Amino acid sequence: MDKVTVGRRKAAVARATVKAGKGSILINGKDYKDYFPEAYLQHKVEAPLKVSELEGSLDVSINVFGGGVKGQAEAISLAIARSIIVTNEDKRPALKKEKLLRRDARVVERKKTGLRKARKREQYSKR
Repeated sequence: MDKVTVGRRKAAVARATVKAGKGSILINGKDYKDYFPEAYLQHKVEAPLKVSELEGSLDVSINVFGGGVKGQAEAISLAIARSIIVTNEDKRPALKKEKLLRRDARVVERKKTGLRKARKREQYSKR
C-alpha cells in the first residue's frame, strides 16, 4: 500500500503516497487547505477521493514542486487517482468516467527568436 505514484501537469510534478487512515491530506508537510486556500483548488485535490468514495478512509501524503498553484493541484489530483488505482483496481471505471486518470500534456510553447513571445510578432509598419 505504500506505493509512490507520480502526477504531472505543465511544469508541476507531484508524488503521492496513500495508506489507510483517517482521511488527512498533507502537501509538502502542510494540510491541503492551508497549502491551497482557494476552494476550487481544494475541490480538485479532493475529487479523486470523492469519486472513488474513499474520503475519510485514506491518509494521503504528497510532495509537489514546480509550476504554479493550478498546475500543482491538477498534478496532485492525477497522482492521488493513480494511487487509488494501485491500492484498489475496481475504482478505475469511476475515476476514468470523471477523466481523473487522464494526463493533460499541454505545456507552454517556447519563445521563438525574433518574436516577442512564442507567436506574437513586432507590429508591422508599412512606412
